[in-house]
Formats: sequence, C-alpha cells, structure tokens
Amino acid sequence: MTMKLTIVGGGSTYTPELADGFARLRDSLPLDELWLVDPDTERLALVAGFCQRLLSAAGHPARVVATSDLVAGVSDADTVLVQLRVGGQHARHGDETWPHRIGCIGQETTGPGGLAKALRTVPVVLDIAEQVRRYAKPDAWIVDFTNPVGIVTRALLQAGHRAVGLCNVAIGFQRRFAALLDVPPEQVALGHVGLNHLTWERSVTVGGTDVLPGWLTSRLDELAEEVELAPALLSLLGNVPSYYLRYYYAHDEVLREQIGRPTRAQDVLEVERELLEIYADPAEHTKPEALSRRGGAFYSEAAVELMASLRQDAGDVRVVNLRNAGTLPFLPDDHVIEVPARVFGDRVEALPVAPLPEGIAGLIGAVAGYERLALDAAVHGGRDRVRAALLAHPLVGQWDRAEQATDLLLAANRDHLAWAR
Repeated sequence: MTMKLTIVGGGSTYTPELADGFARLRDSLPLDELWLVDPDTERLALVAGFCQRLLSAAGHPARVVATSDLVAGVSDADTVLVQLRVGGQHARHGDETWPHRIGCIGQETTGPGGLAKALRTVPVVLDIAEQVRRYAKPDAWIVDFTNPVGIVTRALLQAGHRAVGLCNVAIGFQRRFAALLDVPPEQVALGHVGLNHLTWERSVTVGGTDVLPGWLTSRLDELAEEVELAPALLSLLGNVPSYYLRYYYAHDEVLREQIGRPTRAQDVLEVERELLEIYADPAEHTKPEALSRRGGAFYSEAAVELMASLRQDAGDVRVVNLRNAGTLPFLPDDHVIEVPARVFGDRVEALPVAPLPEGIAGLIGAVAGYERLALDAAVHGGRDRVRAALLAHPLVGQWDRAEQATDLLLAANRDHLAWAR
C-alpha cells in the first residue's frame, strides 16, 4: 500500500527536520511520496531539493514533489500535515512587540499576540481543510501543527474535519525525563494535562512507578530551572508546569525580559537565512546543526509517531489535541484539550484524567473561555468579538487594556483580515 503525505507550509525551513525524521524512522512510517505545498516557490524549491537529497542520501525511496497548487498537493493524500504561518515572521514580530505598549507580554500563541495569530490563521486553515475534504482520500487525516494548535484544531473539528492537533511540548518533556532516568523514551509515560501551551506534568511513570513525587524533592531545583520558574512554585503545585506557564506565573518578569531585546521572530529570521544558504548548496544532504536553533525540538519524532499510529490502528498512546468529550468535566464537550490519548486509524480517544486541583482547573477554565471567544472572532470577524476575547483573556482582563489592544491588533493585522480593511 503506497502512502502520500502532504505538508502544507512545506516551504518552511523546518521541513527538513521532518524529512530527517522520515529517514530515521522509515520502519514506523513507510512513505512513498512527500508533497510540499507552499506559495513561495523560490523558497519551496530550495527546501524540497534539500529534502530529496537528504532522503536519497539516507537510502529512503520516497519521491519529493514541490508545488504551489494546493489541489494537486492534497489530491489522493493519505495524511495532510498543516504547518503554516500566515504573515510569516514579520507578523510574528508584531505579535511579539505591539502588546508591550499595553503592558502585556508579546508572544505568538499566548496573550494578545496569540489572538492575532488565531485571527489570521483560522480562516486560512479552514479553506485548506475544505480542499482536503474534497480532494484527499476519504479517510485522510489532517494533522495540525499550526499555532495556536488548540484553537485551530477546534475550528477544524467544529467544521466536521477528521483532524488532530500536535504539539512538541509533551515529547520534549518525555525525552528530557527519559534522559534523566537513562531509559528509552517509550518507557516514560506522562500525566500531561491542560490546553495547548497551558499544560502541566502531573506524573512521570516508568515501569508502573511515578517518580515525580520523589523528583520534586531530590531534583526540585533542576526541574524548576528547566521551566524557569521558582522551585517553591513547583513544590506548591506538586507538578511541573510547561514553560508556557511562565507567561502566567511570572508575567511581569517575562515582560521585563522581553523589553528591548530582539524578538524570537528576529532570531528565527537570522537562522532561516543561514539555513536557506545551506539548502541551496547542491552538495549538502545532511541535517545542518543550525536547524537545532530553529525551534520545535523533537517535532519530527512526534509527527512520525502520531502519523504511524494513525496508519497502524494499534491504539498507541500519544499526547494530542482532541475533543474534550467529558474528559475534563468543567469544560464543554466540544472544547479541545491536550492530554494522552489512544490513537486508532479512525479516531482518537482521551485517557481518563484524575480530578484537577482548583487552581489549575480554574486557570484552564478561564483560558478555555477566551479560546471559545477567540474562535468566534476568527470565524465571524468583528471588532466587538475581538474585544470580547481580549477582555476574557486572563493576561488582559481590563477594559481599557482590551480597548487599546483591539486597536493595536487591528492596525497591525488589517492586511490579513478581510473584514477589518
């Protein structure tokens, strides 16, 4: 049985990381055709050529096809992976800077910048998904790696698409914990729970034993340093928050760190220039060291593992973004959460989650309320919807700030929002 995998946003400088994963993990995911779809044909040609050389040098038989034609790219695809960035790094730079003017952190998935990204992204992804529904194989999956993953995945599911969201935070923790334990990663199971970019590790289980309670004493400083939070906070919580919780638990500290420093978008642009020069060299065919500075650690492993599980229909456990369906009883069934789930060929099913402490459940509930308003604004547009979403966000939450943020967001993103022009 042949397999066609399509990557929408295939011109990303990060795509060779995926190609490297396909080469290394070919036994898990037999791949015959890799189609890369991107409107930037010049950049796409460089990335696709490098991916083909990388796969060929590794002895992988897959054929790489580059196209700017979305319909051709998704036609008869078995799986479509979406990893696009509407507005590119320029828009991201805006997300990371204009919120500073109202005393908010600048970040592309969290806070006001995260709403801006959702508004730009959701309509584009929904248009792509309609083409997948029309032209891909009837049972094709959409795997969304496009941020904000939780909101985008809910948009897809709400529109009736067969979709699952993927983030690399959980696999990053799994790999780091496995290294501490000196065991293979597949032996480490995480009690990972929350919303995308708002998650906590409540357990780290190896061989039936949860080692996290002991670590919160013996390795407390090490764990706290990993996520750049106070050791006393981890002790109080009794778990390990993801790095993204810094934006909530240490908002003002992060804001001070951000002011006057280069943005992540600026850093990535420098790395991308270096990578594109490497990709343009026909003698280069191995994954460059610079790719490790591009971000998205272990993304290729997470993507290959998930797509292999969808294809093999074995019920493997993967951390994904999926419909809540009662897993967290304080959220609506149709909200999207990020938890371990069993992955089958035709469905994903969340594993049970033990009741959450009030503080964590309360924060999840508040951010989930914002996410629902954000999706409403992304789908239907309108200044009032944007303002309502900003007002509901725990990191905004004041009327004057929400008003100013609305003006700044619309001014920075008018070119990407048809209804706001």
